[in-house]
Amino acid sequence: MSIWLDFLGAEIRYVDLPTYGRTRIAEAGHGKPEALILMHGIGGHLEAYAKNVVALGEHYHVIAFDYVGHGLSAKKLDIEYSISDYVEQLRELLDVMGIDKAHISGESLGGVVTGGFAVRYPQRVMRAVFNTTGGIPIVSEQGRQDLKNLAELSAKSSGQKPSFDSVLARMQWLLYEGNWDLLSEELVNSRLAIYSREDFQASAPLVYSRLRKVNEGGTPDMIELEKVQCESLLLWTSHNPIHDVAAAELALPRLPKGQLYVMKKLAGHWPQYESPEEFNQVVLNFLSSGRVA
Repeated sequence: MSIWLDFLGAEIRYVDLPTYGRTRIAEAGHGKPEALILMHGIGGHLEAYAKNVVALGEHYHVIAFDYVGHGLSAKKLDIEYSISDYVEQLRELLDVMGIDKAHISGESLGGVVTGGFAVRYPQRVMRAVFNTTGGIPIVSEQGRQDLKNLAELSAKSSGQKPSFDSVLARMQWLLYEGNWDLLSEELVNSRLAIYSREDFQASAPLVYSRLRKVNEGGTPDMIELEKVQCESLLLWTSHNPIHDVAAAELALPRLPKGQLYVMKKLAGHWPQYESPEEFNQVVLNFLSSGRVA
């Protein structure tokens, strides 16, 4: 099924932010009393949530958005693309949209941003979902190799012309091999179209510099889990690259009000796309009650 059939019922539009400029959003459930923000991973864009925005919008005012430098949002060349930049982009988005507080869910880099936002602006977070998040210690040699592989694949998105095959390889990294059939030609071509834009080619070296620095021995951005005071869910998968289930189990005791859920369906780094029905139900259960079952 087309990702645009998945988005039927959602509004795709742009919001102008004072610092971070033109920001593309997908919105559903406008008028619902509680808001839910969905954030993608590094190099991604809001199409990662094609199978979630409308379904979750039946219960919440749902907003997925492209980070600055990503997707079809503004490609600024005068910022560091630090976690602080993404945190402040989220704050500006909430301010401009008149949202005082919201549930926040972030995948991969989005989880790191979720944690940073929850620590800096605790009064603005209701419940938080850390979806296969980064920002926690890597505990296995395979995890370290996964990170190296990601950096190499991401480098192909900058400095050289992307191709269908290079983008497909980058997206195969995201999904469990048994789910590669979900990588439709349309989905891959949508990312190829974004990666081929001149403005993305200009911002990509800045966006991906954090991966390069970590692979060169730099310190990765870590979530201050002990300072996250809201009810939080580590939503994990059986085949998550970089951070396996053992990494999530090690991180869990550091979250004061945390719990862990491992998806029942075999999945990789994109549970919201690989098993949307399960993902949506778990998120709805947690946001409504603080429990996953």
